Amino acid sequence: MQTTVKWCDWRGNGLDYCSFLTNSESSVLDGVVTGSREGSYGAHYFVLTDACFLTREVRVEYVGGPRMHICTDGEGRWHDVIRNEPIPSLTGCLDVDIGVTPATNTLPIKRLKLAEQASQEIVVAYVPLPTQITGAFLPRIAQQRYTCLTLNQRYRYEGIFRKFTADLDLDRHGLVLDYPETFRRVHF
Repeated sequence: MQTTVKWCDWRGNGLDYCSFLTNSESSVLDGVVTGSREGSYGAHYFVLTDACFLTREVRVEYVGGPRMHICTDGEGRWHDVIRNEPIPSLTGCLDVDIGVTPATNTLPIKRLKLAEQASQEIVVAYVPLPTQITGAFLPRIAQQRYTCLTLNQRYRYEGIFRKFTADLDLDRHGLVLDYPETFRRVHF
């Protein structure tokens, strides 16, 4: 199954154009985004998962700025491909959250397979916005919680690390429709 979706930020600025490809062996999110949250940026992102939606590879490159290429064994051990070194600060993270796109919220929702009204706290590898980068361009660990409100349709996302909560409506592929106060789906 392959689908393409587009989002803009909540105020109608920027554009995120994302392809979501999934088959019996893996899933891929591949997108380009321009935005202006906390400053203007352009980026390309790529996320590969295994069949269980465990993140395996992540690439993010900001136009005219830093780039990142990391991989994980699916058991919470991460490796910086560019520097060829482990990333012990991400030990235990099974998912990635790329701050410039709502696309990556799909992955833990699909991986967790929560029953209605069930919730689970997770730690993710959070990829910062360009203005949030200090030092090497690497993800940092972040606590999140997902709660299934309506099976396969509505989930509550809690960014515990930033004290933010949003109810996310999903399309039939499990991709976010609107992410209140942050992103909205564009249809054209």
